[in-house]
Amino acid sequence: MNAAMELFLDSFWDILLPGLLVTIPLTALSFTFALIIAVIVALIQFANVPILTQLARFYIWIIRGTPLLVQLFIVFYGLPHVGILIDPFVAAVVVFSINEGAYCSETMRAALESVPKGQLEAGLCAGMSWGQTIRRIVLPQAFRTAFPTLGNSLISMVKDTSLAANITVTEMFMTTQRIVARTYEPLLLYVEVGLIYLIFCTVLTKLQTSGEKRLQKYGRR
Repeated sequence: MNAAMELFLDSFWDILLPGLLVTIPLTALSFTFALIIAVIVALIQFANVPILTQLARFYIWIIRGTPLLVQLFIVFYGLPHVGILIDPFVAAVVVFSINEGAYCSETMRAALESVPKGQLEAGLCAGMSWGQTIRRIVLPQAFRTAFPTLGNSLISMVKDTSLAANITVTEMFMTTQRIVARTYEPLLLYVEVGLIYLIFCTVLTKLQTSGEKRLQKYGRR
């Protein structure tokens, strides 16, 4: 029992450090780019831009219809066969961004469509351009509507980053696997890394709840 507790304490920082230096930055970068992709794709569909709308829907269909792990393998292990070499961390950011962007784009599209059409018409009647109306009136309301779902997507992405271990990204899960290979204590160490993921997700859940309360107060003003 003492040996197990000692291993738990000794390995805690060894697992937490890659979480702070790799898992969190990987999540933050990927989700930021995913939001950018999501807004662009959602706006294309919302505006019903010819050809681009069909391309956007094709992109969403492909990404949502194939496993994230397969996408990681295609980019990291497949592209080198055509002469494209990508750093593991960069490959993970690219794949997570593209993958999450497809899901978030549908969230944003639904949020945009939930904004009353009169808001857009009012902005245009006030002399603003379509882009100004979208940026100043429609998007802020859409983001407020989409915030809870986007928050859930961010929390889910924190856990999904564990898949990056399959393309040699030294994040928390890969670090845990290496410690397990050295100590032969899979149950203890996998429970430990699960607890650290739980801590990260709990913090994000608290921030999400706080953000929702702030947006509710803003919406009532």
